[in-house]
This record gives sequence, C-alpha cells and structure tokens, in this order.
Amino acid sequence: MARSTREAILTAAAELMRHRGYAGVAMKDIAEASGAPIGSLYHHFRDGKAQIAREALLNAGAAYGLLIPTVVDDYTDLGDAVDGVFRQAAEDMAATGFANMCPVASVAAEVADTVESLRHATEDIFAGWIDGGAAYFEGRGLDQGRARDVTIALIGALEGAFVLARTLRSTEPLLAAGRVLAPQYRGIALARPRVSLPPRVGVHR
Repeated sequence: MARSTREAILTAAAELMRHRGYAGVAMKDIAEASGAPIGSLYHHFRDGKAQIAREALLNAGAAYGLLIPTVVDDYTDLGDAVDGVFRQAAEDMAATGFANMCPVASVAAEVADTVESLRHATEDIFAGWIDGGAAYFEGRGLDQGRARDVTIALIGALEGAFVLARTLRSTEPLLAAGRVLAPQYRGIALARPRVSLPPRVGVHR
C-alpha cells in the first residue's frame, strides 16, 4: 500500500509540474491530485515539496528518455529518423492540446538559480538523456562524436520547439525543425538495433 501511495504522489506531482511548473504547484495540489492525505505526503517525503519534485522529475526523465530511441528504432536512414522524431512530437503535442510535453525542461529553466537540489536533478536527467541517446546511436552504427552531436541537436531542438509550439498553439515549430535538421543526415545508414526497445512510451494525455 505504501508503495502505491508513493507512486501516486510522484505521478501526480509530475503531471502537475508538466502543466504548471514547480512554483505553480502546492502540496495541497499534489494531495488532491494523488488522493493522498496531506500528512501522507510528508510521511513518504520528509523534505516536502522539493523532494517530491526531485523524485518525480527523475522518474519522468527515465520515461521520456526512451522517446527518441523508440521512434528511431523503426528507421534505417538517420535523416528519415530525425524527421520522424519531429513529426511524432508534433502529433503528440497536438493530441494533448499543446500541453507541456515534459516537466523536466520547464522546471530546469525555472529553478536553475533558486533550488539547487532540483537543478542537480535536472542536470542529471539531461546528462542521462545525452549519454543514453549517444550510446543508442553508437549501437546503430554512428561514430561516437556524431552520435553525441545528433543526440544533443535532437534534444535541444525538441525542447526549444516545444516552447514555441506551446506558445503559438501550432505544430509548425516542430515540423520546421524536422525539415531543417533531417536533410543534414539523410543518406546516413542506421544499423539494426542491437536490442529491441519496449513499446513506445506514450505522452500523458
């Protein structure tokens, strides 16, 4: 029971931060969204909101880190794969009504100079995404330098395009990023994945 309550709290916190950021979420909001009494939040997370946010972001980061590899898994041309990533992101964002796609970047920008524990958490998440993505692309046959460059370019372009798309209520920024980046990599072959990834992680609706 304690495990399911803890998970409910973390899931609720991640979803709330995805829409409101860190400052816009209060402990009472997490209690209401998770169905857990306010006292239960402090029982499971003695350091309060910052601890809940940190653990929720780490959990969300692990899930969102699979998004690029699971989309790319089906492609054998890097340029087509890059285009596919942005097209899929555009579809997902439109389907959510242009909700923020992931709480990590929003919180990272918001707390970079104010909540050191969360800055470190988001730093670890981004570093994990880069290292994991680079290892994935190396496994698909790219050399180490290109694998890392492609991963950083994808993550950076996606996060920036998410902000524009959400603000403009348009998928154009995501599709435009794909159109510009994809031709640079078209014709570069991707080897078959060494290990099949789990089914694509969906975005919370």
